[in-house]
Amino acid sequence: MLTIGQYLQPSEHHLPVRAYVHPDTFKMYEEEAYKMGFTHAAVGAMVRSSYHADLQAHSAGIA
Repeated sequence: MLTIGQYLQPSEHHLPVRAYVHPDTFKMYEEEAYKMGFTHAAVGAMVRSSYHADLQAHSAGIA
């Protein structure tokens, strides 16, 4: 299982975003993840490490 997301500044007291990742770049990351052998990949600007983890674990037979 792989998750790739975009850092988003939660408040003015946190580090600013250096660059925003284009959606096409996320798509390329996702395609590469599957080519590398990942069976599940959640890739996108709003994806977090726990993004649909329960669903991914269940479909992988580990939950």
